Amino acid sequence: MTPPAYQAILYAQHGWADDHTTIATLAAALSTPGMLVITPNLGMLKTWLRIEPLVEALEASVSTTIAQYPNVPLRAIGHSMGGLIWIEVLSRHPEWWSRLHSLVLVGSPVGGADLARAFDPLRVGIGIARDLGVNRRPLAEAIAAQIPTLVIAGDIDNGSDGTVTVQCTKVFGAEFVRLANVDHVALKNHAAVAIAIERFWRVIDTEGCPLTLKISDFEYGLIQRLQAIEGITDGHERDFPKAQIEISYANGVTVRTWKNFMGIDHVFVASAAGDCLYSGFVGWLHAAELQQSLANLKLEAEAIVS
Repeated sequence: MTPPAYQAILYAQHGWADDHTTIATLAAALSTPGMLVITPNLGMLKTWLRIEPLVEALEASVSTTIAQYPNVPLRAIGHSMGGLIWIEVLSRHPEWWSRLHSLVLVGSPVGGADLARAFDPLRVGIGIARDLGVNRRPLAEAIAAQIPTLVIAGDIDNGSDGTVTVQCTKVFGAEFVRLANVDHVALKNHAAVAIAIERFWRVIDTEGCPLTLKISDFEYGLIQRLQAIEGITDGHERDFPKAQIEISYANGVTVRTWKNFMGIDHVFVASAAGDCLYSGFVGWLHAAELQQSLANLKLEAEAIVS
């Protein structure tokens, strides 16, 4: 029997401690005539264990769909860990990238969830925490360079959606939407999320690519240097106003630092306008690495001035 003539396929993937029910409602709201909607249910209990079987399950589903509909473009949405699963699947199948119309990551801890790292600080493999704490930003940025990508983050406390920090959702090269007063759970089926996704799709369909607002190459390079420090974790932005300027650049960009009451070192990058572009922190075990990196950056900044 000949498969139906679909014009588009929409995959919507749920995340941790969840099933497909709620995100299926979001997918239904986004569906248009001629669109096949697929919302894989990975099993709520399985999401507490390891990410690999979940990745394999989605991988198998997508493989089957592509074989069945070889000429129909795919649109992918992932909420929370669902976005991480999509990053893993696409990283393993670059031959599929040309088939993707777009990728939408909703509240996904791409840089590694700080709560997961706190639960499994030594990364010995405590449940799903080990997998949620992994930094997948290099994988996501490689994908975003080829596939139009939208990142949606909720913000209920000036820096997080109550579960995932805004900072760890960011992907260089992706369009970024920050939704005030929308928490992590609400993100998987919120009217504002649907509006943002529809707008993103409309721009792609009418202009061929998203109108991505990117930070400068200088700012991105500086953030990359900090993210490369061993043991650093993307942090909350709430403490940015408390930080003191450590390094100033001629273009107005600054690196700022702050230490909390437990002696945990935080580092921030601010734009010339004074906006927080990056926030991160290191534990006691890696404080020396941060200080050495800051010393190197300061010497380089002074050398440029002289």
